[in-house]
Amino acid sequence: MTDAASGASFDVVIVGSGAAGLTAALNLAERFRVAVLAKGGLSEGSTAWAQGGIAAVLEPGDSFEAHIEDTMIAGGGLNDREVVEHVVSRAPAAIERLAELGVPFNLGENGERWHLTREGGHSHRRIVHVDDATGWAVQAALEKAAVAHPNITLLPDHVAIDLATGRHGERFSGDGHVRGVYSFNRATNHVELTTGRATILATGGAGRAYLFSTAPRGATGDGIAMAWRAGARVSNMEFMQFHPTCLYNLEVKNFLVTEAVRGEGGRLINPTTGKRFMPYYDERAELAPRDVVARAIDAEIKRFGLDYVHLDISHMDAGFVRGHFPNINDKLLGLGIDITAQPIPVVPAQHYTCGGVVVDLEGRTDLPGLYAAGEVTESGLHGANRLASNSLLECFVFGEAAAESIKQRWDDLPVPPPTRAWDESRVTDSDEEVVVQHNWRELRRFMWDYVGIVRTTKRMERARRRIANLRAEVDDYYGNFRVTPDLIELRNLIEVADLIVRSALHRQESRGLHYTLDHPDMAAEAVDTVLVP
Repeated sequence: MTDAASGASFDVVIVGSGAAGLTAALNLAERFRVAVLAKGGLSEGSTAWAQGGIAAVLEPGDSFEAHIEDTMIAGGGLNDREVVEHVVSRAPAAIERLAELGVPFNLGENGERWHLTREGGHSHRRIVHVDDATGWAVQAALEKAAVAHPNITLLPDHVAIDLATGRHGERFSGDGHVRGVYSFNRATNHVELTTGRATILATGGAGRAYLFSTAPRGATGDGIAMAWRAGARVSNMEFMQFHPTCLYNLEVKNFLVTEAVRGEGGRLINPTTGKRFMPYYDERAELAPRDVVARAIDAEIKRFGLDYVHLDISHMDAGFVRGHFPNINDKLLGLGIDITAQPIPVVPAQHYTCGGVVVDLEGRTDLPGLYAAGEVTESGLHGANRLASNSLLECFVFGEAAAESIKQRWDDLPVPPPTRAWDESRVTDSDEEVVVQHNWRELRRFMWDYVGIVRTTKRMERARRRIANLRAEVDDYYGNFRVTPDLIELRNLIEVADLIVRSALHRQESRGLHYTLDHPDMAAEAVDTVLVP
């Protein structure tokens, strides 16, 4: 890793330091000088939070076709089959490369190389994992390799504001070519421009548009909002995945209880009746796809006036439970819950953004010089609902694909022209930061209430009117005061919230993660919702 350079020029600029961003960086660094920007610490993105694992066909009797079909079924038929085949077929090789980097996947028994678990929506055991903290192990291995590479410059605490294009008035051509990114440096409290011949967005999703989310604090849709403002198409933003089982705790509001707990025998129980309820909603019971399970829990909570339901794995052997879920066990013991002897109170929470910036199989967006990989994108892999443990897989496959495309197209990527600094002379420091905090809380609350697991047209129209009011306030604030990280994130959240609502109002059916009482049936034809700036 080279020393951090502020406002510098590189060959490639990557925004995001999780699985997609670091995979791309490591694949590019043998030939190019790469900058990787993180809005906080390098490990603070969603990758490190992933518990379950990575889906890949590794078990005898399993097949690529079975993994493809499971993905298509979970995605409500909206997936792009070519993309699904492309990603699934590359999964085993991705696992091998991670193992070579030092990811200590759990070893199998009886001659099997890896221990595989099963999660909801999968027809086979195909989830390779590191206990129940796979994401953390993957992040650690990728970071270690990136830190050791002399061609990779890591820039933590750089909050991305906007992509640098001809639209911004620099001495750039007006062809829409992306030349890098403007970011707020938390260390200097100033805006810097980092340029490159290619830029990769690996900024994650927009979970923090909702009141309850398993996503980390920084998941504010930055890449989606920046790409949209720069002129890129965005697709399928109505499909927000709600994880069925987030810990219900008034102090700890975003601790996810992995899908694998249900995969290994955990049962969902109504605490009032004491009865298991999933078999009444779906023949697959607890192993149904996430959208089905989340709606079932939501229905039980509303029908019985509950705050939560119970996820119970205490009927399994205590040693088995501790061995398979050591991190969850330790975390909940610290909160007074012994999962080997008592149930876990859980509620659904926003978990994954299935829509995003439109990309092709090379990770290319509509804008020349701009690539994207991971949760920030809509690649066609997930369709109307992401199949469990396909998310990290997408990061590896498309992070590598973007890097390979840049290598092949390098001669067609122009060198950025001379640039000028961000003009801060016309703005002042704000003495009303409370406005930002108030608007953030208001946005997250009405998105949860009006554009959540079950929707209606009336609720979504209410949300859209509130978004318009907040946008006017924030645009005025943004134009007159010096930017702060909270203001940058709020501006982006308003943008993605508007994209979510616009997309949801456009879809006149219920499919996958989008369920509306006004159009409860699924249309005969599966069609993407594509928004054009």
